Amino acid sequence: MKALYTIGLLILSNTFMTFAWYGHLKLEEWSKFNKLSIFTIILLSWGIALFEYIFQVPANKIGYNGNGGPFTLVQLKVIQEVITLLIFSIFTFLFFNNQSLKWNHLIAFIFLILAVYFMFKE
Repeated sequence: MKALYTIGLLILSNTFMTFAWYGHLKLEEWSKFNKLSIFTIILLSWGIALFEYIFQVPANKIGYNGNGGPFTLVQLKVIQEVITLLIFSIFTFLFFNNQSLKWNHLIAFIFLILAVYFMFKE
C-alpha cells in the first residue's frame, strides 16, 4: 500500500512540477499572460512548485525504506525520474501541437523501462 501511495504522490508532484517549469511556455499564447514580467512568471511558477513539494516530500518520506517504506533511496530517485519523463511527455503531446513522437523517443522509453527493471533486480 505504501508503494501505491508513494507512486501516486510522485505522479501528483511531477504534474505540478511540469506545469511550474513548462506551463508558462503554453500560457504565453494568452495576451494577458504574455504581458507579465519574467519576475512575475517566476513567482507564479514558485507558487505552483509549492504543490510539487507538498506531494514530493511525503512521497519520499512514505516510500523510503529507512522510514518503513518499500523503496531504497536510489529506487525512489529512479521511479521519480521515470514518472517525470512520462508526465513531461504526456504534457508535451497534449499541450504543444508542434511536438511529435519519434522512433528515438520510443527507444528512450524502452531504456527507461530497462533502467527500472535493473534498479529493482536483486
